[in-house]
Amino acid sequence: MRSFLLPVFSFTLGLAARAIGDPTLSPWQLHEQRSSIPTGWTRARKLDSSVLIPLRFALTQSNIENVEALLYDVSDPGSSNYGNHWSASQIAATFAPSTESIETVRSWLIENGVEPHRMKLSPTKGWLEVASTVEEAEHLLLAEYHVYDHETGAKHIACESYHLPEHVIPHVDFVTPTIHFDAKIEKRDRFSKVPIGQPGQGSIPKTTGQVENVFDQIEDCDKQITPICLRVLYGLWYEPVSTNKNSYGIVEYTPQTYLQSDLDMFANKFSTGLEGVSPTLVSVDGGSIPTSASSFDYNGESNLDLEYGMTLVTRKQNVTLYQVGDWVEGASFGTFLDALDGTYCTYDGGDDPSQDPVYPDTASGGYNGKDCGTVKPANVISTSYGYNEADLSVAYATRQCNEYAKLGLMGVTFLFSSGDSGVAGNTGYCLDAEGIESVDGTIFNPSFPGTCPYVTVVGATQVSPGQSVWQPENACDQVIYSGGGFSNYFSLPDYQAGAVKGYLAANPISYPKDIYNSSGTSRAYPDLSANGANYVVAVDGNFSLVYGTSAASPVVGAILTMVNDARIARGKSPIGFINPIIYSPDFVPGFKDVTNGTNPGCGTLGFNASKGWDPVTGLGTPFFPSLLAKWLSV
Repeated sequence: MRSFLLPVFSFTLGLAARAIGDPTLSPWQLHEQRSSIPTGWTRARKLDSSVLIPLRFALTQSNIENVEALLYDVSDPGSSNYGNHWSASQIAATFAPSTESIETVRSWLIENGVEPHRMKLSPTKGWLEVASTVEEAEHLLLAEYHVYDHETGAKHIACESYHLPEHVIPHVDFVTPTIHFDAKIEKRDRFSKVPIGQPGQGSIPKTTGQVENVFDQIEDCDKQITPICLRVLYGLWYEPVSTNKNSYGIVEYTPQTYLQSDLDMFANKFSTGLEGVSPTLVSVDGGSIPTSASSFDYNGESNLDLEYGMTLVTRKQNVTLYQVGDWVEGASFGTFLDALDGTYCTYDGGDDPSQDPVYPDTASGGYNGKDCGTVKPANVISTSYGYNEADLSVAYATRQCNEYAKLGLMGVTFLFSSGDSGVAGNTGYCLDAEGIESVDGTIFNPSFPGTCPYVTVVGATQVSPGQSVWQPENACDQVIYSGGGFSNYFSLPDYQAGAVKGYLAANPISYPKDIYNSSGTSRAYPDLSANGANYVVAVDGNFSLVYGTSAASPVVGAILTMVNDARIARGKSPIGFINPIIYSPDFVPGFKDVTNGTNPGCGTLGFNASKGWDPVTGLGTPFFPSLLAKWLSV
């Protein structure tokens, strides 16, 4: 995994620090540092040295430097291993931390006075935990712990920086608790509600309200988008034949849930045969479908995703709903990854307790369990939620991004919506010169996981007023703007290099170089787009018009699921990680280019849509007949 930072950003990794003590010993080096306190937090007081603190060392995974090459090997149609996806046991065996990493960290801890009985190695060897006091942690990490107060009254324990010995650094990704902040920092009691929109508050779709008259003719697709509009736009006329071997998953995070009565209302209007049909519920860490939560904020996202996802794959193809998190603790992307891969769980590889909800949840009404590796991933998984890169540390985002690569190795296609605020982040916030999200910020604020090079990111288009479905779509500018831009964390992947460099050469950007990552060497997004405006959605017993990249992602997921169906029927593997192949010259005919529009934000017009790939609509919108023919030929 390659990564870098803009000078304005607030995290620094691997910077040289000072040697201490005997100069013949391995010198300590700065491992992670936060140069400023996140918005809403203030440092309150020094943490008492006698307080107990569980130090957790995330051990470096073996072969992780090869994950990109290994993923390309099964995802590039030019490879003899194309489509030869890995098993979960192969993944675990290949990426488990080495004995050298475990023993290096253990030996250093013992040399510094930590007794072996206070150390605990996780079953999958991903984490080493030490039962420590604040005084000992500060000695081990050359850190100073404080209590931080949030404007909501919440409290958090953190330090501004920490160090590790030079010989230990290659064996540790990060340590918790240290510099990491998150909105969820303490357990909620039974009277508290999970923030609507977790993860990434502000990422739910938008609505302009109810509509009295619903149109269902292609002549009206500039006013209202219904399933017939999407079938015509993207050529999706296909009856699945391999449904018992195929799978399509849609992820929802509590408290967003669907109402069956709304699904039935939509089905009665648009989807013959789907009345009374529900998605197959896979509960992750207590996820459930209550019938009492009723409002657009609670039901808009899930209803949108399921009504269109289920309709486009038809009654024949089952859709799996991954409902993640209970109503007390909530959920994060890490929570869902736990369920897909036990090696990612807390103490087992990837969770950061300062970032992710903690299970078992012993609060009243909480889920008293922990789902680790209990869920089989679907062939295609669509997620209409997101964070901003700036919400997370580089180490945390990198570790999670690597997990998507490992799941891609297993043949999973991960789709994420690109965001609804153009070049700004969720809620429209941009970054200031210190890398802090602010309403007054002017620096572009990329999304995550959208900037992870191992997922496929979907932007938004529209049928503009007065235009027809037979004319090219434009970048969405009704209510929302397609999220897009350039990462501050992740390097430009090989599969995308030609497309990005071509865009930059043909479209000189006149903005100051310090308000976006202008290096030309960073991961760019989105990868492709689909319609994101004027969707007719049944919500709480009425039809409403809904907008968002939240709509575009499940539509693309349905299209790719039908591609998988046809491949499986011919004895071929699922398409898996699709980015290397969709950026190849052979797949250009598989997309309708979008050349008009921008994605405003941060006081600018954002970037321009243009011929070929662009950071507004990606490669364009999918055209199923061409994509199907191309994928059946490999």
